[in-house]
Amino acid sequence: MNQGWVKAASVEALRDKGRTVFRLDGRQIALFDTEKGIFACNNRCPHEGYPLREGTLDGNCLLTCNWHNWKFDLETGENQREGDRLRVYPVELRDGEVWIEIVDPPVDERLAKSLEDLKQGFDRHGYERLAREIARIARLGVDPAIAVREAIRWSHDRMEFGWTHAYAGAADWLALHDRQAGEPENRLICLLEAIGHMAEDTLREPRYPYAEGIEDWDEDAFCRAVEDEDEARAIRLTRGALATGDAWGAMERGLARAALAHYADFGHAAIYVTKAGALIQRLGEDVAGPVLLSLVRGLVSAFREDLIPEFRGYGAALESYGSKPNGSAPAAADYAGLNANKAVALTADRGGAPAPDLFGSLLAANALNMVRFDLGHLEDLDQPYGGNFGWLDLTHGLTFAEAVLGLCSKYPDLWPAGLLQMACFAGRNIGHQDDTVDPDDWTVADPDAFFAGVEGTLLDHGQDRYIVSVHLLKTTMAVRNLLASQEAGRSGELALAALNRLLHSPLRRKTVRRTARQAMRFVEIDI
Repeated sequence: MNQGWVKAASVEALRDKGRTVFRLDGRQIALFDTEKGIFACNNRCPHEGYPLREGTLDGNCLLTCNWHNWKFDLETGENQREGDRLRVYPVELRDGEVWIEIVDPPVDERLAKSLEDLKQGFDRHGYERLAREIARIARLGVDPAIAVREAIRWSHDRMEFGWTHAYAGAADWLALHDRQAGEPENRLICLLEAIGHMAEDTLREPRYPYAEGIEDWDEDAFCRAVEDEDEARAIRLTRGALATGDAWGAMERGLARAALAHYADFGHAAIYVTKAGALIQRLGEDVAGPVLLSLVRGLVSAFREDLIPEFRGYGAALESYGSKPNGSAPAAADYAGLNANKAVALTADRGGAPAPDLFGSLLAANALNMVRFDLGHLEDLDQPYGGNFGWLDLTHGLTFAEAVLGLCSKYPDLWPAGLLQMACFAGRNIGHQDDTVDPDDWTVADPDAFFAGVEGTLLDHGQDRYIVSVHLLKTTMAVRNLLASQEAGRSGELALAALNRLLHSPLRRKTVRRTARQAMRFVEIDI
């Protein structure tokens, strides 16, 4: 591509027309004759590419794109709406000819500018602008996943209660990105969805500073700090782990212990720990600080469901786990009809069975709950607060199972907690099944072809809420991993059938009438 000074037009011809377009190597450069002199800029508006040659120019060299009213200072390229800048070019007049200088800055300089512009789009959740800047980064020949790393830096202290699905989803979007070798458009989609979700979750949020100070890493002290909800000390200990240069290696076991110490946060705590490791492994140690600080904040603030009556049997079951001689795992059907407290009691009684056998049975129980979901519950109107039920309640049984498999296979002493919490999921989802649904009707004969089709759907999912698309992604990735695992066995095929039914069913998320009815009933009794 030509670089340097290039002859673009004759001064006489330009002054006769007032404006013209010069084309070179695919570029379109607009030339304008103004009272302040001759100026050159990209002809395509950086907003949506409409021709600026057709724009309106005032006496102060303010150029307006008439399609969407974006305005640019023609002398500097500054965008009056704080959007993308317009590239302008130096101009010289030589012997009656207009010359323009086309010199692309070095890659490092262009990368820095694209990241700066990406930050502007991020702060406003400008989805289209984010797409353009990620595309520009990819065009530079650097790994565009750097944009995800920067987005985590920009957002990690703007999540009041730590991690959201945006970070967990980013790990899975990156995994899907890396599967798209030779497909730049698909790769862009994955990064755009990850970064867009972070931008929306932190839109207009202030910064929530982390505690200062540092303590030498101590796993037991860290777990106590999380248990005591002492964020300041947990953060100081995290900084101590970061100072070792291998924070994930130092903290993984402690994070797993803290996440599984309670049936915490609808399983998010354990799921997020596994995703944190994936992000650090993919993006490098440089991202460990923001990833782990935000994760720890989330672990500290996680609600602990084993303290409420529905799951109160968990503590006693954990204490008695494996104390009885029965060493055979129950069948998945044995969990049918059992509430959470009965399900954990059954699991504890059979705790002498090999952990992989129990895992397979509990995975199958959760998959059966999901594949037989009665879609009529999507239309329930007369539920109290806390009684609402939908697909996401069921998908967590599978995504949590994947997290348990990863954490407990590495740290076997955590199997009792992980398995009992899987039993909590099995029990909490009873009473929502349609027994006329035959799981065999949803069996997938060709998993490879199935996942190839699902990937295509995920890459153009059409969902207007990140929380829906990210759950579709997370569940798909979890089921793929479970299906490939030895421990899941044939239960993985049942999980795949459950995913198949999910993807072919309605996904109602906003229940306007139910929300209004619940509010009215609540205020009637809130005396």
